[in-house]
Amino acid sequence: MTIKLFADSAADLPLSYFQENNVQLIPLQVHIDDQEYRDLETIKPIDLYTQIRNGKMPKTSQASPQLLQELFTDLAKSGQPGIYIPLSSELSGTYQTAMMVSEQVKEEYPDLDLTIIDGKCISLGLGLVVQSAVELIKNGASKEEIIRTLQSQCDHMEHLFTVEDLDFLARGGRLSKASAFLGGLLNIKPLLHVENGKLVPIEKIRGKKKLIKRMIDLMEERGVDLENQRIGISHGDDEETALLVKKMIEERFGTKKFYINLIGAVVASHAGPGTLALFFLNEQAK
Repeated sequence: MTIKLFADSAADLPLSYFQENNVQLIPLQVHIDDQEYRDLETIKPIDLYTQIRNGKMPKTSQASPQLLQELFTDLAKSGQPGIYIPLSSELSGTYQTAMMVSEQVKEEYPDLDLTIIDGKCISLGLGLVVQSAVELIKNGASKEEIIRTLQSQCDHMEHLFTVEDLDFLARGGRLSKASAFLGGLLNIKPLLHVENGKLVPIEKIRGKKKLIKRMIDLMEERGVDLENQRIGISHGDDEETALLVKKMIEERFGTKKFYINLIGAVVASHAGPGTLALFFLNEQAK
């Protein structure tokens, strides 16, 4: 029986990807003024950027427990095995809620066959893991093999990213407001990564060109087989910079496979327009 795959909207894959590959979308939620939106379903990423540029300050919340209960109950009734890959448990409560809801559904349907994997990733870091899951399912891999591969990828997915406006990180508690103010004055940009599912600053760099070069230098230090693995590039409505970085990576490493996409509404609410992020594996999945 075919494995049913569930994934968060925070994987920053387009809605068409979920639809075309039979992946069940679990939308996180965006709140603007008194309105609530379901990421990808009732708000498009580009609309969120327009709202931010018009002075709105969006907030976010995890996936709806009611939706999770409906989807997990439907899975139990179908008898299908399922895999759900939510974003990092360190960045959202969705993983913990999904685990709790799964246990509740099992009380009524003890045969529920659902494995929930802590993604430890966000944005296209999570998206690349979802894409691997889709390919493994299509190729007929066993559930055990898929879970083993996905857990390895989640453990070894590198995230390197920077933001255009430090105020977004300051609002989210990732940076002091004083640092954000001074950084903006001096054109200093933070370089961050994800470590054990948490956002961690690496260093601050003055100037965009130096920053991009440093990101690619770190790719060389940390990545494996960069020529042949798929590299993810996500951007906060700045496709021009994303394509420039793609060209630089191609020239440096001979990389052949890329996946480039706009950062979705939930992640963009915390990172803001102009964000740039790179995703790649630092170890081959075992």
